[in-house]
Amino acid sequence: MGNRLTQIATRTGDDGSTGLGDGSRVPKDHLRVHAMGEVDELNSHLGVLLCEPLPDEVRELLITIQHELFNLGGELSIPGFELLKGDAVLRLDEALAEYNARLPRLQEFILPGGSRSAALAHVARTVARRAERSLVALGANETLRAEPRQYLNRLSDLLFVLARVLNRANLDGLGGDDLYWHSERLKGG
Repeated sequence: MGNRLTQIATRTGDDGSTGLGDGSRVPKDHLRVHAMGEVDELNSHLGVLLCEPLPDEVRELLITIQHELFNLGGELSIPGFELLKGDAVLRLDEALAEYNARLPRLQEFILPGGSRSAALAHVARTVARRAERSLVALGANETLRAEPRQYLNRLSDLLFVLARVLNRANLDGLGGDDLYWHSERLKGG
């Protein structure tokens, strides 16, 4: 990982291929490239979420997660390389337990929304699930460590919980509680 980008527009991908961190080239529609792109998109969504008013502890957690996602992307870019450490999954488990313990127990399904920060956390949650599915697809064709897939699985759960936390933090004045799904709204048209 010692090489740093010195030139962005290399034109080497004009033929529909891209270089991996080990120097090999694969088609841009390769499952590995899809997985890397999903992780990158997830990290970008967290960057947008970090532009919102957030409780300080949530902000610090999300910044740590961004660094771990970058490690995950780096690991995916170099087949057989390990960059995301196992304690990253444990850290998410601990955060999930801590934040979930502060919330009232869910009695009904909730809709994505409430405050803008909560809605953005829900978007990131869905992208985390998509990234996880990409890793599952890649893992069906290549040998992958379990930790990256576990990390994305836990992260999507954590983002759901953080959306609930952010609604209650109500830092933009638009939240305050979860938006509950009511099946009765579909009745009687």
